[in-house]
Amino acid sequence: MATRSLTDRARNFLLNARWVLGETWENGPLLFVGIIVCKSLNSLFPAALAWIGRCLINAIIETVKNHRADFEPVMYWLWLSFGCVAAGALLDLINQLLQRRLTDRLTLQINLRQLAHSDALDLSWFEDPDFQDVLQRARQNTSDHVIAFQNKVLELFTNTLKILGLVAILFAIDPMVVWVIAPIFIPFIAFKWSQSKARYRKEYNRATKRRWTAYFVSMLTGLRAVPEVKLNRLGPLLIEKFRALTVEFQEEDKQLLTRNSVGNFIFAIILAVAFYLLFGRVAWRVLEGSLTVGDVAIFAGAVKTLKDLLTNLANQMSGAMEETLYINNLTDFLKVTPRILPGSRRTLARVDGRIEIQGLDFAYPGSKITVLKDLHLCVEPGEIVALVGKNGAGKTTLAKLIARLYDPVGGQILLDGVDLRELSPEFIHDQISFVFQEPNRYEATVADNIAYGHWQEMQDREKVIEVARLANLDRLVRSMPQGYDTMLGRRFGEYDLSGGQWQKIAIARGMARRNTAILILDEPTSNLDAQAEFELFSKIRQLAAGRTTIIISHRFSTVSLASRILVLDQGCIVESGTHQELLAARGQYAKLYDMHEIQMVRPSGEPDGLTER
Repeated sequence: MATRSLTDRARNFLLNARWVLGETWENGPLLFVGIIVCKSLNSLFPAALAWIGRCLINAIIETVKNHRADFEPVMYWLWLSFGCVAAGALLDLINQLLQRRLTDRLTLQINLRQLAHSDALDLSWFEDPDFQDVLQRARQNTSDHVIAFQNKVLELFTNTLKILGLVAILFAIDPMVVWVIAPIFIPFIAFKWSQSKARYRKEYNRATKRRWTAYFVSMLTGLRAVPEVKLNRLGPLLIEKFRALTVEFQEEDKQLLTRNSVGNFIFAIILAVAFYLLFGRVAWRVLEGSLTVGDVAIFAGAVKTLKDLLTNLANQMSGAMEETLYINNLTDFLKVTPRILPGSRRTLARVDGRIEIQGLDFAYPGSKITVLKDLHLCVEPGEIVALVGKNGAGKTTLAKLIARLYDPVGGQILLDGVDLRELSPEFIHDQISFVFQEPNRYEATVADNIAYGHWQEMQDREKVIEVARLANLDRLVRSMPQGYDTMLGRRFGEYDLSGGQWQKIAIARGMARRNTAILILDEPTSNLDAQAEFELFSKIRQLAAGRTTIIISHRFSTVSLASRILVLDQGCIVESGTHQELLAARGQYAKLYDMHEIQMVRPSGEPDGLTER
């Protein structure tokens, strides 16, 4: 990361300060004003108390010297001092209440901004390892850094006012104090800033390793990963990898902590020596008669307070500048724009479902490997087309392009004659039911798992039950402990499903969208047994009726549903036809089918029962 000039650092600090304060103002203007008023008033009390203390001591000395019994001047300064302390305590309490309210609002807003921006980004970003580092940095307690920056800026403001007040009093006593403080304080600020940059660079460069540590934890604690990890006894290996990275972090942190502690110690010693020399000078002037005893008394207290304030100010300044670096992580994330543009936001009054692909080329962002090459295809409304091919042939990629989860690199995909890029992704997604090869296993009730397929329209429980019956799920669901209210998954519930049962839930979720023009089924029966697959066939035919349907499958029993079969190889369509036509052609499809038949026959030569029906 290139070293920035002092001007760039100042500009970056001001830009981030403006952004944070703008967010703060937007989420609680009255709270923010109240906090500033409380802190501003409170910042006047140290200097006021110092001056009152000077006057109190002089009043006591004057009363004793004149042998008077009139304590009214002394009581006046005592009551005034008490009033300042009480007012300061009240302002502190009010400030804490206002700050808590504002912090809660700002934290919620920052988190919502991050989540909303993540939701707006398209799929390709989340498959980009470089973006995963950006996301990792943005998720590292960014809202805490924003709050910390806001607090440090406010503390800088109030501490500066306190310091100016104390310096004014000390300057009135002995102007030499300014010429002693500046040469010590400015280098210390530069040192603290260099330490802040070093900590940030260290954490910035750890993003990938942080993701690795999170990955090792997920492998050791994630429900889906634990069985294989235990069976292969990978636990000690993964723990050692986690330990090695964590120890590396600790060693780096120890070096930085040591340098920071040494620097703080040196500054504290130099500042203490300087202030004691100044105190000796003031004491000498009292003996000479040019200053009063009250002056030397207040100088001692003010110097101690000023020393603490200067130390705090240095920490706050470097801390605020360090927080701006972490805020950059958030703003860098928020600057990432979707690769899929919304187009003209055009919609179609009616969607028939005709899909036409012309000269389609596609490569994943950042990859030089072309996944799909000069693809041409036309699927008529209501037609059922199956995509067949080896793993990596581009079948699922083509389906995701049709669903506009990606945009093509070259060529175009037309929906009823309109380029998908002219339509908004939201409109296209509303026209498609998609059952994924590896569907999500939502930690939610059965009813919610089904309703998530079309949650805007599935608020009514009867609609959920209707879809479950259509998917042959109702009997299974009613056998569960709480029926449709059974919480699925082991993170928050106590009931889990088999892979095939989760697949049925995913199919039901796809069935929840019954008014879409396009249906895409990616390996819909991969986890189903023979009986469940057979039962699903009629449902798929019913579900596909009148809709443009694309089926991706390695099971030839599923492929047989299609009116046309396309064979993909290395991103190209190499064969097209019906099941019988492709078998007769003795091409790649026939070879795949023959291998499938061999796999489905027992060693004794008897059919397995999963052979082609």
